[in-house]
Amino acid sequence: MPAAEKLTPDARAAALGGLSDWSDTADGRDAITKSFRFRSFVEAFGFMTQVALKAEKMDHHPEWSNVYGTVDVVLTTHSADGVTELDVKLARFMDALQERMKS
Repeated sequence: MPAAEKLTPDARAAALGGLSDWSDTADGRDAITKSFRFRSFVEAFGFMTQVALKAEKMDHHPEWSNVYGTVDVVLTTHSADGVTELDVKLARFMDALQERMKS
């Protein structure tokens, strides 16, 4: 599998424009972040479980924390020292999963 390449500034801006409420403010790091909110701890944990399964298949794992119904996520590709298409793909998966869970 070829190494993931860091997105160009234009590609990064385009990717962020297509994501729902993701930010590129990550304490000076080249990363994207989002806080997901759920009605309960069980919903938040279920979300994390499904994301963990996807992340394992991708061999690309988020940095995250969970407090009750909130899951804070940071996505970056350590081997590329920044945001890559892997991060965008996982972010899209997370957004779609949250939408499905709201239904």
